[in-house]
Amino acid sequence: MNFGALIIGDEILSGRRSDKHLARLIELLGARGLKLSWARYVGDDFARLTDTLRQTFATGDVVFSFGGIGATPDDRTREAAGAALGLELALHPEAEAEIRARFGAEITPERLQMGVYPAGSEIIPNSFNRIPGFSIRQHYFTPGFPVMAWPMVEWVLDTKYAHLHHAEDYVEQAVTVWDAYEGQLIGLMRQVTADFPDTTLFSLPTIAAEGQRRSLELGMKGPVARVAAAMAVIRAELSTRGLEWEDKA
Repeated sequence: MNFGALIIGDEILSGRRSDKHLARLIELLGARGLKLSWARYVGDDFARLTDTLRQTFATGDVVFSFGGIGATPDDRTREAAGAALGLELALHPEAEAEIRARFGAEITPERLQMGVYPAGSEIIPNSFNRIPGFSIRQHYFTPGFPVMAWPMVEWVLDTKYAHLHHAEDYVEQAVTVWDAYEGQLIGLMRQVTADFPDTTLFSLPTIAAEGQRRSLELGMKGPVARVAAAMAVIRAELSTRGLEWEDKA
């Protein structure tokens, strides 16, 4: 199962707001032994947003979308999702009930518009102010506000995908290799990748400032036992090559 992120809004692309969702989503997935496979940023342009959603729906991935489901005219995500799927939009009865409960006598047609989704959608509860997000075709649409979006993401992960959680059997381990270039270790990387296909190798070089030593973080992530075996191979080979290394905390 692949997980993706779609972060929506002209304010992100223009720099008026800084994205906080990507790092938090990685953290929420990682706490459950899951990982993010890809992320995309897109503005509020309706045609481009619709085309992007058409592409992400086609992947079959689980996608968390942030932003563009408010009540203002520039919030086009609900409409774009419907267009991407060829579905009509309709006021969702559960969303209507939640929104009416939130606003009471102050309800307006504009506020009810926030409960209009593509036909067949389900609501995502909003513990902050009761205005739901929505889901359809394994896409989970949340507001741009972190205080609302992040609890929604946790609810989805723990309600819909608890069967995929494997934090107790997932680990990342790495060593810091001193005074080494990635090019020196590509053969080793290929060997370990081939021998341990159920794990993922990562290599993170550091550009050393003047007076500092060059270093390379080399590691594996995946099932505990397999990562331990792969790292044993890496450590042994580094020592055989006479390279200085130390376990990364």
